[in-house]
Amino acid sequence: MKSAVETLNPTRVRLTVEVPFEELKDSLDAAYKKINQQVTVKGFRKGKIPARVIDQRFGRGAVLEEAVNDALPKFYTEAVNEAEIDVLGQPEVDITELKDGETLNFTAEVDVRPAIEIPDFSGIEVEVDAVEVTDDDVEKSVEQLRERFASTSPVERAAQDGDVVTIDLEAKVDGEVLEDGIASGVSYTIGSGELLDGIDDAVKGLEAGGEATFTSELKGGSAAGKEAEVTVKVTQVAARELPELDDEFAQLASEFDTLDELKADSRKRLENMKQYDQATQAQERVLEKLLEMVEVPVPEKLLEDEINTRRHNLEHHQLGQMGLDLAKYLEIQGKTEEEFDAETKEAAVKGIKTQFVLDELVKQEKLNVNQEELTEHLMRRAASSGMSPDQFAQAVVEGGQVPLLVGEVARGKALAVVVEKATVKDTNGVVVDLDDEDEVEQATEAVEAAEGTADESAAEKSEG
Repeated sequence: MKSAVETLNPTRVRLTVEVPFEELKDSLDAAYKKINQQVTVKGFRKGKIPARVIDQRFGRGAVLEEAVNDALPKFYTEAVNEAEIDVLGQPEVDITELKDGETLNFTAEVDVRPAIEIPDFSGIEVEVDAVEVTDDDVEKSVEQLRERFASTSPVERAAQDGDVVTIDLEAKVDGEVLEDGIASGVSYTIGSGELLDGIDDAVKGLEAGGEATFTSELKGGSAAGKEAEVTVKVTQVAARELPELDDEFAQLASEFDTLDELKADSRKRLENMKQYDQATQAQERVLEKLLEMVEVPVPEKLLEDEINTRRHNLEHHQLGQMGLDLAKYLEIQGKTEEEFDAETKEAAVKGIKTQFVLDELVKQEKLNVNQEELTEHLMRRAASSGMSPDQFAQAVVEGGQVPLLVGEVARGKALAVVVEKATVKDTNGVVVDLDDEDEVEQATEAVEAAEGTADESAAEKSEG
């Protein structure tokens, strides 16, 4: 076999392959054997029909077609390996010449990973938000904890903001009560915004036994997105009573003996959260700067496939779970389909560039992923997907996605290398020293966000 490679553009090549006919022998033998198992000829046992009889009865062309279909993937792979090119996706194969007993010639056009030059990135500088926890932040945090320990007691008065009402609901669309439009004994806190739009105004001022009717767009169920006439009946009004903010509350709500100790712990936790957010912000902004420094050509077919995948995942997974279609989603977002398409394309380009640039860095820096790092990453992805680690691991293995997860961690390590050499300052001009222990995992999360894989489950990936 002889092969040559022609560069059509920075992301596409054409392989020209010439195969001497004798190299098709194994595939021809396999073709005769396969046809033997599929056909019957009077006078011959199944599987024992001579090749010349098959040629006469079914045509030499059918045998050649079967043999070529069997041989092409092998010769294509040999040509790719010989040319040492990094192919992306499936090739477009064209058989240019097939002479029985002489030669098989074909071409294969395929997208390839472009050659990328990574510049010196040690001069990257980014600014992030300063970690500042105010007294108001602490008070808000403690107040949220206090809300969780609120008690309720029935009252004989009209319902008002903050009360917990027990209600019965009935929804009608076009005058017909929906099968799934009846609910009884629903507990609802007025002002929480957790039920239908308009329900707060409807129940405020009602006492137990009172009812009201209002119109609202249904958020879920069989008539999601439709306007419904909703009748709400209040069966009980209960006032919420908050515990006093004192040492006794601290002992009830935490492991601390005093309110001051509880507040100090709340401040520390808020600082840790803001430090984590600050580190994530640093990873994302360093990545943005790095991508700006590198020229990355994007293969058209790969970009088209990535756009289609992102759109499919949004429509059939994320929106489907919320009972929305794309049109309703765009209406909620206040976007036109053209704006959505432009944003999707921009995100897809960024995702592809991120992968190409960081994969090149992985090679340059000779980065490897050990079992512990892969396991830690798998555990986190399982938690975010709502699956158990065992379920997620099984889905990953069955979907052949282990190399994909390894790639995600490797790219996270590559970004961590860049962040380590970058200068990160907060808005006060103070140099930020990021926590090395969490750096790789945070970098991996930043990479996932850029590539658009953060919200995909292993099952979704294997589907794609």
